[in-house]
Amino acid sequence: MTGSVVVVAHGATVPAAAVGLLRGAAVYAASDVDASAFGVSPVPSGVSGDFVLITASVSSPEAAALVAAGARVIEAPVAPLVEAAEVMDRLRSPGGCPWDAVQTHETLRQYLVEETYELLEAIEENDREALREELGDVLLQVLFHARVAAEDAEDPFTIDDVARALTAKLVGRHPHVFADAAKVATVDQQNLRWEELKQAEKQRRSIVDGVALGQPAVALAAKLGQRSGRAGIPLDLFPAGSDPAAQLFRTAATARRTGTDPEGELRAVAKQFARDIRAAEEAARGAGVEPSTLEADGWRKFWP
Repeated sequence: MTGSVVVVAHGATVPAAAVGLLRGAAVYAASDVDASAFGVSPVPSGVSGDFVLITASVSSPEAAALVAAGARVIEAPVAPLVEAAEVMDRLRSPGGCPWDAVQTHETLRQYLVEETYELLEAIEENDREALREELGDVLLQVLFHARVAAEDAEDPFTIDDVARALTAKLVGRHPHVFADAAKVATVDQQNLRWEELKQAEKQRRSIVDGVALGQPAVALAAKLGQRSGRAGIPLDLFPAGSDPAAQLFRTAATARRTGTDPEGELRAVAKQFARDIRAAEEAARGAGVEPSTLEADGWRKFWP
């Protein structure tokens, strides 16, 4: 057999530059590829022709052998997200990591919460290096949960299913971008339209359907304040009473209606208070006073 022969190696995608080569060419899979998964055949013995190798790495043994035989090589690196998913798959598979292998959605919950808060802190501190790292840690949780879900005997799904559903959601909720719907001029209009589309899509019967009741209390109160405000529920229907809990709810819910993020603002105040405590402790030590011995007047003396 002669003519153009295209060999697709493991992990490779077909770049635009190679599309033309596929027309009229015999396409085979390299020896390190499950050929059946791609609907092609392995390279048979005795095949000759103008080989074109589409490979994830020009330094792979497969590439070296074909280059030595005169093949033209087109490098098509594995997309980093694909590579990350493959690493997660190997860690979870037999012969991988024993710790990864025994994790469940339930055991991973704490890490998802921790990594999310670490990402939040990186954003608040405007730490670009930490932001990149923490985004990766949150991505790991997504990959991990999707890999665990793929093993479910009754309702399995993969990371591709997750991405596919996300794409459909983003396109469906932006008809003014991806379809011929009327253009949205302001952020407020978009927020309202998003909620309307979400209500219709999920067939929700209540304005509080979909509110994550497990989120921190201040954030929860703020979210309920926002949702109730959009529905026109007046402030006088907020929980009554002079107890601290009712007062906190009214403060957080009302703040959110005015465009303030009470969870973020409260956290900022709390973090500043923590910094002030550290500064007072250091000032006391600088004056030869052990912070643990300070009483009210002592704290006032060293407070920044």
